[in-house]
Amino acid sequence: MRTDVCDPVAERDALPSWARAVARFSPSERVLPAILQRQAEHYGEQVLFVSGEERWTYADTVQIAAASAQTLIEAGLKPGDRIALMCSNRPEFLRVYLGCAWLGAIVVPINTALRGLQLSHVLRNSRPALLVVEAPYLAAIETIEPDVQLPPSIWIIGSAVETALSAVPLPPLGACACAGAIRPADTVAILYTSGTTGPSKGVCCPQAQMFWWGIYSARALGIREGDVLFTTLPLFHTNALNAFYQAMLNGCTYVLEPKFSASGYWAAARRHQATVGYLLGAMASMLLAQPKREEESTHGLRVALGGGVPAQVHRSFFERFGVPLLDGYGSTETNFVFAGTIPSDRPGTMGYLADGIEARIVDEDDTELPDGEAGELVLRAKEPFAFASGYYGMAEKTVEAWRNLWFHSGDRVVREPSGHFRFIDRMKDSIRRRGENVSSWEVEQAIQAHPAVAACAVYPLPSELGEDEVAVAILLEPGQSLEPVDVIRHCETMIAYFAVPRYVRIVAQMPLTENGKIKKGVLREAGVTADTWDRDAAGIRVRRQ
Repeated sequence: MRTDVCDPVAERDALPSWARAVARFSPSERVLPAILQRQAEHYGEQVLFVSGEERWTYADTVQIAAASAQTLIEAGLKPGDRIALMCSNRPEFLRVYLGCAWLGAIVVPINTALRGLQLSHVLRNSRPALLVVEAPYLAAIETIEPDVQLPPSIWIIGSAVETALSAVPLPPLGACACAGAIRPADTVAILYTSGTTGPSKGVCCPQAQMFWWGIYSARALGIREGDVLFTTLPLFHTNALNAFYQAMLNGCTYVLEPKFSASGYWAAARRHQATVGYLLGAMASMLLAQPKREEESTHGLRVALGGGVPAQVHRSFFERFGVPLLDGYGSTETNFVFAGTIPSDRPGTMGYLADGIEARIVDEDDTELPDGEAGELVLRAKEPFAFASGYYGMAEKTVEAWRNLWFHSGDRVVREPSGHFRFIDRMKDSIRRRGENVSSWEVEQAIQAHPAVAACAVYPLPSELGEDEVAVAILLEPGQSLEPVDVIRHCETMIAYFAVPRYVRIVAQMPLTENGKIKKGVLREAGVTADTWDRDAAGIRVRRQ
């Protein structure tokens, strides 16, 4: 008997689940309808999605996607139309997303904290043909600026409430539609990411980019067939959305909780028999700050994403909870492009460059810099459509970011001789607070709308939890006075709660450059000064409008 004959099936089955998924789907099949139908054939009655009392099998999810698409078709929607979606973590969010992806329409998830000028910009830029909004956020829609034209159709998720808007309940599911003629390059979602020197940009995410998010993330996390992926992160961001693809592509179950609860996290993880978790930035520190509970040592979590978690937190987190945190780096425009080892050999770094990605560290002229020298990180993918295709309605910003055929991240990074990449800071001024990107420009626009404010500068100060806090220095108009708490109350109606400053400093003069620009670096380096008012110390809470 010959023993040197290869068995292709056995070899394929021996591969990690993510590698089998790459082999299973040809480049033209890396779109949601093909993925979902193929996986339903294979996994059938296995549970794919859990949210509250809802449980969808792989077979169920195909039917829900097709029926949701038919609902859109009957409402007059067609491929390429934008559907704005303002909804918390609940099954209806995924139902609308799947219907859009099945039809070839484009979903525009909206951060549920947006109000006023921020929300107005998203609607003005995306020009949706349909708005689907969860009932509690109808009040937010009513804060948009007068010149913003709402779409002709508005659907409400949840119990109806009184509103001045012409809206109807989300239609029930009915018949199923055939999948659209969708290509890997087609945009499946426009995700708005905060700008640093201007309004938020709508990142156009192709169908294939979401496929590669599922592949690269699963590879980095060591996801296995049958894993239970447990997330409390919001679906309107990349992380939680691509975790669904991780589950779908790897034969896993995706568990979606309404929101992060430090006190209830481990009990929920144990209840769902979760094996993989998703934590960002301050979340790990918040869990460590909790009193010890029995469930924190009796869960089944094998690994958790730990992007942005400070280096010093990794060891204490592992020692207390028995869960290694994965270092990594990605952005809405790119993918999971850097990942550490499990456990990390250099906690707090970005990790190593992922296979399938090219990276350089460059100077202001895009000339590559040597190891050990900080510069801007630029990236490009080897696989087609693994990165975003540009910014919606912002051609100049697209050209600027993708100049010389590399995506310019705007991050100052060092490549070390060991192969690790280490994040230093943003090339421009940005703030990361509680897992959210805050545009200093947008906060400044809101504050400068106050009649007592002559000028202001928004900048980050270190948080006790490992990320940033929002600080603002304000120069008043002559003869005007303004209490710091009034700044908070002014901002509450105009920007998201997480963007409202914690620190307010009223200054007699701003530090200026020779050409009259405010030196934010000077304000940042000064830190919390004697004349800086601290909202937390004063016991002032931000009201979520």
